[in-house]
Amino acid sequence: MRALGVAGLAERLDDRFRLLSSGARDAPPRQRTLRALIDWSWEPLGERERAVLRRLAVHAGGCTLDAAEAVCGADVETLAGLVDRSLVVAGEGPRYRLLETVAAYAAERLREAGEEERVRRRHADYYIRLAEGADLRGPGQRDALRRLRAETGNVRAALDGAVRAGDAGRALRLVDAMGWAWFLWGRAGEARRAFERALAVPGAADPASAARARTWHTGFAMLDGDGADRDERVREALAADGDPWARWFLGFVRGGFGDLEAIDELAARALDGFRARGDEWGEAAALAVRAGQALSAGDLARARRDGERALRLFGAAGDRWGRLQATETLGLVAEVTGDYARARELHESGLRDAEELGLRAEASGRLARLGRVALLEGDLDRADDLHERGRRLAVREAHRRMEHFAEVGLALAARRRGRLAEAEAILRRWLDWCRDIDGAPGLAFLLAELGFIAELRGDAGRALDLHTEGLAAARATGHPRAVALAQEGLAGALSLAGRRAEAARALAAASRARAAAGAPLPEAERGDVDRIAGRLG
Repeated sequence: MRALGVAGLAERLDDRFRLLSSGARDAPPRQRTLRALIDWSWEPLGERERAVLRRLAVHAGGCTLDAAEAVCGADVETLAGLVDRSLVVAGEGPRYRLLETVAAYAAERLREAGEEERVRRRHADYYIRLAEGADLRGPGQRDALRRLRAETGNVRAALDGAVRAGDAGRALRLVDAMGWAWFLWGRAGEARRAFERALAVPGAADPASAARARTWHTGFAMLDGDGADRDERVREALAADGDPWARWFLGFVRGGFGDLEAIDELAARALDGFRARGDEWGEAAALAVRAGQALSAGDLARARRDGERALRLFGAAGDRWGRLQATETLGLVAEVTGDYARARELHESGLRDAEELGLRAEASGRLARLGRVALLEGDLDRADDLHERGRRLAVREAHRRMEHFAEVGLALAARRRGRLAEAEAILRRWLDWCRDIDGAPGLAFLLAELGFIAELRGDAGRALDLHTEGLAAARATGHPRAVALAQEGLAGALSLAGRRAEAARALAAASRARAAAGAPLPEAERGDVDRIAGRLG
């Protein structure tokens, strides 16, 4: 410290053995340097113990007994001896890990023994097999997700090793095997980067694996908010990978952009393909996407019918994530039709499934959905509590889409309390993000809310500008209820500007659009319309 200072010391901590290479001359030899200290523990070890200890260094975040046996050639007796000597730390599971200094020393010994490449291949193969064998679409889903979450560090280390070694085959197998787990966890950014790295590895790779990886990458890019040129990118992906799963996945991820016609076609073709194979999980997945699309298009009967069929099929398969998808759509159908008790029951069921599966991003979304129901029931305090819990969880998961959804709920409650400045500040914070990332559905809703705020303040010109832009965004989505909301907002702005006949026509058009969608405005959502109608007399 006297020689280097704090900053200099911090810069050299990665090379701990060179840094801590001098000590008190009157201390025993083993206490004079860090390396000497670890040497003193290494020297008495037998060859088998040394081999196991140095091979354990390839693990990141520790490993299970099974992994230690498969990758390091360990057995219980050898591990117990290393634990007794305090060179290995045993934790719950059991799970074995090395302290950082011991791991750095063991990694040096692994390189000296000429084993590093071979052991890292074993390590990658073990975690590829673990991911490929995980039951992520059946009754074992919860336990499989927990095991894979515990091995996040090892998966990343295995990918790093395969990329450094130029091993395209292993890199692609690993990311393909992990794709579904990343998808369920909502880790679109991490998955996108992992697939980019694997696809960039030069060398021979199975064409089918490469095509599937490109499909995954295209989908994760869209989930990560990259909607540019998506029609062309989806066509390119499907040209190489015409599997029903690819059509389903790419249809699912397009949901955030409101591409109703494209989603309908992809879901329909995926459904035909899955049914031709007798794949009931695939049929359920395609029906769940089609149900969501039907809800957005205003076809509530089809949304309910497809959602209930998907729920039955996912239940038979034991896939709780699938149940989450179906119950969300069915809950929204109940919400739109004013059956708030049923909506709350379905969203609470989804929240339980999400929490038990450890799907924190999904749990955030269900909390916010419950917040919306509380809002509609007039319980603003409960709505704020649920939306804030959802927001905090989304922030911890770095899930911007769920964070946006929860924060907009807080803005809705603030507006209903008359706290217009607070509501506007929240909504404006997300406006550019919606323009650039979220697409027309989110943008249309934000503009409608900002337009209502301007109208409540008596600013007819500003309200008219916002609702005009919002109506264009709503029409781009094809969602009849979004169009109706924008028309209601436009009626408010026009009425405030004294253009009563135009305002009345806009309000009538909104009413017709809601009736055609089978979802007339529920009593709890009539505040804005009643205010505008009252102004028109």
